[in-house]
Amino acid sequence: MADNMGYCVKCKEKREMKDVQQVTMKNGRKAAKGKCSKCGTGIYKILPK
Repeated sequence: MADNMGYCVKCKEKREMKDVQQVTMKNGRKAAKGKCSKCGTGIYKILPK
């Protein structure tokens, strides 16, 4: 799914996120927070308005 894709800084490529949660940042913007499906590193992706 394209919605669950994010850039993993450990793998250095786009990976699918698992355990995705939608969060709201302090400035009011929405973001997706999850883990890399391969290595388990945390991924944080800012969503469009």
